[in-house]
Amino acid sequence: MSDDARTSTVPRTSTVPRTSTVPRALGRWFLAFALVFAGVSHLTFARKEFRAQVPTWVPMDADGVVVASGVVEVALGKALVVLPKERRRIGWIIALFFVAVFPGNVAQWREGRDAFGLTTDRARFVRLFFQPLLVALALWSTSPRKR
Repeated sequence: MSDDARTSTVPRTSTVPRTSTVPRALGRWFLAFALVFAGVSHLTFARKEFRAQVPTWVPMDADGVVVASGVVEVALGKALVVLPKERRRIGWIIALFFVAVFPGNVAQWREGRDAFGLTTDRARFVRLFFQPLLVALALWSTSPRKR
């Protein structure tokens, strides 16, 4: 028997366990794209807008915070795609990142700072409810499928 015949009868196994569903995979890809896009925008065209979200009580330069968070977002978005074995851990890190930056959204609302077209207290307040959705998406899209 040739080597080709022997190897073709052996089932192939993936190094990445098939723990995902199509909706979860789509959620992960959306999240990865959104993180990379947001990170790049932190570093380029929306830098001024993001500075409006840095609370005044943060003891660091607002621009430095924006740059650092942009770099982190790009790294997390890329990691979500290129490190599938670490998917669950990365999902938790992303969720914690979203929790960590939430005070910036609250500060923007409480201090009445306009950014990203949010020019009313109501618009800034409504935006606060989207952060828990991002946390949920990060955890759900990276969790193993139910058996």
